[in-house]
This record gives sequence, C-alpha cells and structure tokens, in this order.
Amino acid sequence: MVDVLIIGGGPAGLTAAIYAKRSGKSVLLLEKESFGGQIASSPRVENFPTIKSISGLELIDRMVEQVTELDVDIDVDEVKHIEKHDGYFEVTTEYTTIEALSVIIATGCIPREIDAENMDKFRNKNVSYCAVCDGYFYKDKKVVLIGDGNTALQYAELLSNYCQKVYLCTLFDRFFGEEVVEKSIREKANIEITHNVSLKRLEGLDDLEKVIFEETSTKEEIEFVADGLFIAIGQVPQNDCFENVVDLDKAGYIISNDQCETKTPGIFVAGDCRQKTLRQVTTAMGDAAIAATNAVKYLSK
Repeated sequence: MVDVLIIGGGPAGLTAAIYAKRSGKSVLLLEKESFGGQIASSPRVENFPTIKSISGLELIDRMVEQVTELDVDIDVDEVKHIEKHDGYFEVTTEYTTIEALSVIIATGCIPREIDAENMDKFRNKNVSYCAVCDGYFYKDKKVVLIGDGNTALQYAELLSNYCQKVYLCTLFDRFFGEEVVEKSIREKANIEITHNVSLKRLEGLDDLEKVIFEETSTKEEIEFVADGLFIAIGQVPQNDCFENVVDLDKAGYIISNDQCETKTPGIFVAGDCRQKTLRQVTTAMGDAAIAATNAVKYLSK
C-alpha cells in the first residue's frame, strides 16, 4: 500500500512527487514512456524563473535527479484502470496491480500531429506546438502557423509581435475562433492568411527552409519560405481510462476545482491533463504543488 500514487512523469508528476515525499509520505511515480512530456522536446526554455535559458531535456533531467535523490519509488508502467474501494484505490497497470491511499493524475496531453513528408526530420528542431514557449526564438524571422481555432488565432497575434512575417494557413475556408480575435489578426500587416490548404511537405538541408502546402480543390502547390513551423490544431488528453472516477469535459480533460480535486475524494489532478486555460511548465508545477499538498491533507483525515 502506497500513500500517494502519481501517474505521469512530466513536470507536474515530478513536482507532485517532491512535495508528497518531503511531507513524509510513501510515493510511487509511474511513467509509461519517458520522463518530461512535451517540455522534454523543447530545444530552449527561457520562461522558467531563475534559469535564463535551458533545454527542456536538461530541465527535466534536473527534476528527475531531485526526485531520485529523495528516494521516490519510480516505475515504468501504464495505468489501465482505477477502482475505488473502501479507504483505498486499486490501480490496474499493464503489468501489475497497485493499492494506493490517494492518487494524483498528471498524464499531460500530446499535441495533435500532422502527417507530412519530412516532418520527423524537423520535429523538435524547427517545428513547435507552442508559440508562448518558442515564439520569441523566431524574432525578426518568417514562420508558418497552421490552425483555425482560438489557440491558432491567439498564437498568430502573439507571433506577429516577434516575427517579420506570419503565414497563417487553414484547412478550411474560415476560422472557428472568436470574432474579436479574428478581427484583430486581420488588421495585422505582417500576418498573411491562406485558407483551404493542406500541409504536404517540409524542405531544407539542416534547418527548415520551405513549407509546402497543397490547395484542397485545385491540388496546386503553394510554397512559403520560412524559418519555423507552428502547429496549433489542438491537443489530445489521455484520460479515458480514468472516466469512472473523474469527470471529463467534451475535449477529454479532467474537470477539477481550484484545489485540483476531482469528483472522487482522494483523486487529484495536476498539469496539462486538467481542464484549464493556460498549459505551461510553470502552471503544471503550480497545479502539482496544490494537488500534492491536498493529497497529504486528505491522508491526514
């Protein structure tokens, strides 16, 4: 029986482990693949307080080192189901069954991908899924942004403050975001909008040089010379296996209150897998501190 079971080895899960372990509780952290989540693939992180610039991978390595020095138990396994019993939770994984007095879900989410030629070559290098994280790195450069919802529109507005040119490309003939945001980006001189195009391939020797689209009706190729590609077509949470113990919104994110409590007492949530407005490494860590602190309070009862 473990006091706190943490599901997920990204910034939220690692931070929760630090807080729970320092509170004197037995902690088991499960990660199904590799530590870090999305931030691990970021080439540079420059909005983390006290550290001017660091790669996402190095930041995660430091967090993992801190967790292991606290003697937190860590295992590589994937959770398949959680069942609530009287006073504890039975957690079924791919390889075993674990009993826990409390659970913190910190599974994050993954960006929705686009399958295009040479995408693997430039992913994690010149392809980004977060303008808030990486937009400043393209100061005075040209970028392509793909997306048609509110996030894409907000990214376009943000990127226009840094970039020489923002090519905003959509698969459909219109946007699906708020009219006020759409109106704002249409007034930006350095944002060029192209509708009805589908990403076909990326080109470049070492770094990205060109982004090639195909017009959806004519099949004509449209070429943009650009230094970076931003993709904002949504993110995918991975919370289906928890739906019997938590409430999910329409997009699949876990619904919780500002104390990171779910509908089931003893189950908490932290980070990008939670319904929220801003998904950043710092907000994930803030969630984790709240979730772990409240898990400890729950255990004291």
